[in-house]
Amino acid sequence: MTVPPTPHRRSSRVTRRALFGTAGAVAAGAALTPAVIAATGGSGDGSGQGSDGGSGDAAPAGTTPRSFPRTRSAAATGEEAVRTDFPIGFVGVAWAGARSAAGGGIRLTGTGEGEDAGDAGTDWQPLSGGGCSDSNGGRLLVAARQASGYELRAPDGATSLISVALDTSRGPRREIPVPKDPTRVRGVEYLSRAAWGADESLRFLPDGTENTPTEFYPFQTLTVHHTVTPNDDPDPAATVRGIYEFHAITNDWGDIGYHFLIDEAGRIYEGRYSGEGGLPAHDEDGNMVTAFHVGGFNSGNLGIALLGDLTEQGPTEAARAALTQLVRAVFRLHGRDPLADVTYVNPVNGTEVEVAEISGHRDWLETDCPGEVMYAELAALREAVAAGG
Repeated sequence: MTVPPTPHRRSSRVTRRALFGTAGAVAAGAALTPAVIAATGGSGDGSGQGSDGGSGDAAPAGTTPRSFPRTRSAAATGEEAVRTDFPIGFVGVAWAGARSAAGGGIRLTGTGEGEDAGDAGTDWQPLSGGGCSDSNGGRLLVAARQASGYELRAPDGATSLISVALDTSRGPRREIPVPKDPTRVRGVEYLSRAAWGADESLRFLPDGTENTPTEFYPFQTLTVHHTVTPNDDPDPAATVRGIYEFHAITNDWGDIGYHFLIDEAGRIYEGRYSGEGGLPAHDEDGNMVTAFHVGGFNSGNLGIALLGDLTEQGPTEAARAALTQLVRAVFRLHGRDPLADVTYVNPVNGTEVEVAEISGHRDWLETDCPGEVMYAELAALREAVAAGG
């Protein structure tokens, strides 16, 4: 197939937005198999060192210093038992070679539950539940309930099993400048990357250069996801930081894979970095940064993830309202019809897909995402966006 020209493509390298960090992701067609990272270490050594943070300089104008916990991590390969010297909030698990998580499992140890909490383990639980899987593997972020360790069983037929233990809520503190005033995209309020505590140094690992420089293409379509993290989340910003670390380091994407995320309270989080200017997820010319949310179909495809598991329940009213407002703002910005069906053309390799302008992850790849209940709501979402208000 002849590859069409790539109009409006723009790139940026090593541009840090200190004030309103936005989003951008890997070029379309990026490898789906996560890179194996060093066993025991990840992006942090458990000491909380190595992240960006306050340098002692005064905060830029229009910002105020805020304190966030540094992310601590410990990575491993295969099915060997893992122990950490910090409480584990999440375990990220990734593999290749199996279409689903069937047969896979995780057993947490030292969760603080029961009479012998120090060494006792929970029962084995399956690596399943509405997660994202595809023809080349899968990725899951499992809540670990402050465990001190875990064991894994690989899914049937899986290869290259890797994992990372994450603590995004209890590590040593770091200060970063956060905007004093609310940030908005087309009138819709959102939390900037700084406001949820994004550690921008993660985008520059392992060698100090930007892992995945931003690329921009015209908007074509929008895809809805769920994160398959716990519902009734008491600290969604910590969950967003966990997703960020998992995507950027374990998956070797260099950043969080979504353009925006929405929690159950209706708070919108800026996702993938997109440079110094323009609206979140866009450059100054209105082109959209490429992200990592639908392997092989990313460029021109905006990804929004709802925090939680929407397999057996729908989003909260607050999350539903925020999603509708955000999608409406995006479609008005780009002048698109939310009720239309379109032919998506990947500007990188020419691949074509017939898809609704507002689709679910499963419309692109073999996956349960965005959950059975949320997927059934997409028709109502299209109608609500079209109705305006």
